[in-house]
Amino acid sequence: MCRHLAYLGPQESLGTLLVAPAHSLYRQSWAPRRQRYGTVNADGFGVGWYAEGDAVPGRYRRAGPIWGDQSFADLARVVRSGALLAAVRDATVGGADGEAAAAPFAAGRWLFSHNGAVAKWPRSLAPLAATLPAADLLSLEARCDSALVWALVLNRLRGGDDESQALADTVVEVAEAAPGSRLNLLLTNGETITATAWGDTLWYLAEPGRRTVVASEPYDDDPHWQEVPDRTLLAASRTDVLLTPLKDPHEHMASVPPKEPTT
Repeated sequence: MCRHLAYLGPQESLGTLLVAPAHSLYRQSWAPRRQRYGTVNADGFGVGWYAEGDAVPGRYRRAGPIWGDQSFADLARVVRSGALLAAVRDATVGGADGEAAAAPFAAGRWLFSHNGAVAKWPRSLAPLAATLPAADLLSLEARCDSALVWALVLNRLRGGDDESQALADTVVEVAEAAPGSRLNLLLTNGETITATAWGDTLWYLAEPGRRTVVASEPYDDDPHWQEVPDRTLLAASRTDVLLTPLKDPHEHMASVPPKEPTT
């Protein structure tokens, strides 16, 4: 439903990371190689990046396809960053259109993206939405599944959870409420990258001590790209990458034998 990418490493231009590679995120907007659902990501795009000395990222988002935005071409040529998150969007059926629905979503130092779709949206997540503070619901950027998933993650972050715990618990909670959902989440604070593989592809490229890239699919043919197994949490910095299996709540339920009837 989307393609996204997060980067930590030496200062690079946005164009070097998002446009120049042979199979860049820019190209993935019309010719992804490993996307399992949908074929064209032309319903908006966005990039958030961190400037040196500023913990709060800037963002540039648009409702149209990335290839149709001449202003982005100029921006990508001159803006440099050592940490960013970018996404191209294929809108969920029945989801909100417009710039506000394009990732990355942001709050404070965090940038967030969701590649996937919540099954039976919006009814499936109504019970979870009811657990959020009213102010959070009223301040949603867009009326789409990704914005609500972000609100659930952010509520956990603000409650004191670290990035890994917030993503893992949100994915399991949403998967339990909406079986069949695709929940590839991507989060960065400018120093770390946290992601989940749940229903779609996720890869990473790591050069310890230099750079880490986490993406829906490789942007080039470097043999060092590694695929993340499905149902996995990834936690990365500039120096290491940790993969942790995630438990599917429905697999657990299926493994529990039915109770014997009582008389």
